[in-house]
Amino acid sequence: MASSEGSDPEFKSLVISPLHPAGVPILFGFAVGALILFWIWTPLGWIGAGLTAWCAYFFRNPDRVTPTGDGLVISPADGRVQSIGPQVPPEELGLGPDTLTRISVFMNVFNVHVNRIPLGGVIRDIKYRPGLFLNATLDKASDDNERNAMLIETAAGDNLVVVQIAGLVARRIVCEIAVGDTVVTGQPLGLIRFGSRLDVYLPPGMHPDVQLGQTMIAGETVLARADTIESKES
Repeated sequence: MASSEGSDPEFKSLVISPLHPAGVPILFGFAVGALILFWIWTPLGWIGAGLTAWCAYFFRNPDRVTPTGDGLVISPADGRVQSIGPQVPPEELGLGPDTLTRISVFMNVFNVHVNRIPLGGVIRDIKYRPGLFLNATLDKASDDNERNAMLIETAAGDNLVVVQIAGLVARRIVCEIAVGDTVVTGQPLGLIRFGSRLDVYLPPGMHPDVQLGQTMIAGETVLARADTIESKES
């Protein structure tokens, strides 16, 4: 049976979804600006209306269905897998010089920008560090760009690191969690405006379950899993 695009639930969730609270004042500003432009010159007003619609689209916060199961790490961001490999976690978290497997997910300006908790636990540390605004696709952006690093102690007692990284256009990192918070997998943790990157450093015993270039859906795509899960499935 053929279905029209307008009746497709996925299409509706893409176009019609709740607005993240951080976007409300910005959307209001865009709307006021559009009205002023209409008053100045109608064609300019239509440009302002288009930008207002894009702003609402950027700050959309669609519902997500998070997979359940022990040992699953879920993608914290929409976008594409930019890199996978061993890297030293951010020095400000004090985890030492040993490398961990890092998975980087790059978000462009058209992706949903609400970030989510990849694995539940307790937030043990959050460190913000100012920096540059290099293109987030560059590997050195993880070291040089403005960032917000979070350390999650999982239920198994492991340390998992999530880092929000500003990009070329991004100028504002929003973090909605605090040290001591108990968080669950898939829970919103904040967002970055406008186009950026998230790095996840896996604890030992976790292995990536994605490939370079793979499209991620925050709160839904399995990013990595515990070795014990792999052995049970093989």
